[in-house]
Amino acid sequence: MRFVDSHCHINFPELAANIDDVLAQMHNNEVISALCVSVNLRDFPQVLALAEQYPHIYASVGVHPDYEDVEEPDVARLVKLARHPRIVAIGETGLDYFRLKGDLEWQRARFRTHIRAARESNKPLIIHTREAAADTVRIMTEENAVEASGVMHCFTESWEVAEAALAMGFYISFSGIVTFKNAKQLKEVAQRVPLDRMLIETDSPYLAPVPYRGKLNQPAYVKHVAEEIAMLRGISLDEVGRSTTENFIRLFKLETIVQ
Repeated sequence: MRFVDSHCHINFPELAANIDDVLAQMHNNEVISALCVSVNLRDFPQVLALAEQYPHIYASVGVHPDYEDVEEPDVARLVKLARHPRIVAIGETGLDYFRLKGDLEWQRARFRTHIRAARESNKPLIIHTREAAADTVRIMTEENAVEASGVMHCFTESWEVAEAALAMGFYISFSGIVTFKNAKQLKEVAQRVPLDRMLIETDSPYLAPVPYRGKLNQPAYVKHVAEEIAMLRGISLDEVGRSTTENFIRLFKLETIVQ
């Protein structure tokens, strides 16, 4: 049995300070690989350094929609950084109308920049959307995100939003939120998403799954996300692990995963 954490932030101080233990816990829980996701250009070198040092850690490049007063990427910069062989995706990018209010046209413009960079670099997108589903899908459509494909990470939206993303060739990734008792709608979506278009993630150090809810999250805990999905769908844990690992390899255009 093997699992992949398709979205984590192990470069964040809470995890980076104990990186040896974080990696050891991954191994002990059969988590064979993880994608460390960029949130701004200032800290991108830390993300890349982890991927360069550890063969089973991959990296992305991008600027998260929550980061307002940071260096703004342009298409050329993102494409150039994405040429590095350890960079497998553009993002995370997208829209967040929960944390930030007011005129967010800059956020929508940044999202368009990332989609264009993904199309040009032939790398998939990692999309974050929160209380912004309609605009997210609209911009994905207008910018032909279907040409890049990618993943709707830490998915918390309705089945209709999932359908729209799936129709554009995107994958749906479930985090520890799917293990929460009050996540009824999300559990229903997890039952309906085709298994060959599903990923699992931790988004660590945040959103630890049950039984660690409220505590520091880490990639090793992605196994609990897989267990919940297996239970919801009435299939084996091995099938969830095998399918989501194969999906990760296919989406991010990897030949295999070095363990």
